[in-house]
Order: sequence, then structure tokens, then C-alpha cells
Amino acid sequence: MIKLIVFDFDGTLADTREIILQTNQEVQRRMHYPVCDAETIMATVGLPLQECILTMYPDLPREVLPEWVKVYREVFDSLKGTIVPTLFPEVRETLAELCRQGRRCTVASSRGSVSLNDFLREMGIAPYISYVLGAEDVTLAKPNPEPVLKTLRDMSVSASETLVVGDMPVDIMMGAGAKALTCGVSYGNSDRAALQAAGADFVIDDFSELLSILDLCNN
Repeated sequence: MIKLIVFDFDGTLADTREIILQTNQEVQRRMHYPVCDAETIMATVGLPLQECILTMYPDLPREVLPEWVKVYREVFDSLKGTIVPTLFPEVRETLAELCRQGRRCTVASSRGSVSLNDFLREMGIAPYISYVLGAEDVTLAKPNPEPVLKTLRDMSVSASETLVVGDMPVDIMMGAGAKALTCGVSYGNSDRAALQAAGADFVIDDFSELLSILDLCNN
């Protein structure tokens, strides 16, 4: 039986595409670098911030990174009040049902812990989440399995009792590396083909389909 579900946040629970896109492009302008298109930026979702930056600008001098991160956080904070991310359809209702069933729901994200926990509270789903891992809480980020392995240790649950749910190939690779079952969501920042290529055990098109997947896992 699946007792524990480890969720990604951006692109899985919440639609944060617009604030991610606008923050990155504004920072790129302020740092006087060529502005990347939406596809390039969104392909970095799921990576820690510094890795996102270096993925977009491989030749960026490393000494520039601290200033870039500082500006990113300033821009993000300034936009957060005007660009409000929303939960994907059926997320709140499905999380409530999962908790009613006695399953434990957690989040493992490459987003910074402060904004991650702020979003969970502001969106009204913090009561359903029993454990949260942000970027600062692990040494090795996705696709390394460390976020899931740490969650398993701290929650005293085995990989065979765990399902990892995310919208990016790095989420699937992270879960598979921890020997957990994995479920991709096709409505986020990736697509069904990429998630299947990463080895997802399941792919769903709507968050509420997760309940049927869990029923299947229990049979």
C-alpha cells in the first residue's frame, strides 16, 4: 500500500509558470544578458536556482552568481504581489481526500524554503502537507534521489510504500533513483513523452486521477 506521496510543487501542485518566466526575464534584463525565450526558461524548472542560471548561460562567470541570485530574489519578491500563482484544478480537493484516507503528503522542491512554505500557506494547502523539503534542505538536488531518501528516513517509510509525483523528468529520475514508484503529470512544464522517456510508472493528465492510480497500486 502507498502510505507516502512526495510531490513536486512548481508545475505539479501549482501553476507558477508566469511568475517564473517574468522573474527570469526581468533579471536577465537587469543583469544585461540576452533575454531567453519561454521554452528555454521553463526547461530549467526543477533545478536549483544557480543550476537554472548556468543552464541558460553556461559561460556565465561563477563570481557573478551571487549577485544574480540576489537580484532574482528581489525581482521575485516585487512580482509576487501582482502575479499570483494558482493551484491546478482538483489539487486541494484531492489532497484533502488523500489525507482522509490516511496517506501522508509531502513536498520536495528545488524552490527556496521561504517562498515554498509561503505559497503552501497562501494557497491553503499547508494543512495537508506533513513534511516540506526546500532547496536549502538537501546537499544534492534533483535528479539525485537525496530529497526522496531524506524524506523516507525522516518519515520512517520505505520506498516500496512511496509514490513520487512531478511534472519534470528530474522528478521522475529522483523518485526512481530512490526505488519509489513515480507518477508524472502532463499538464505542467513538461509533457507525457518526456515523462515516459524518463521512466515514469504512470502519467496523469488531471491531478484527481491520482486517486485512481493509488487504487491501482493497492490492488
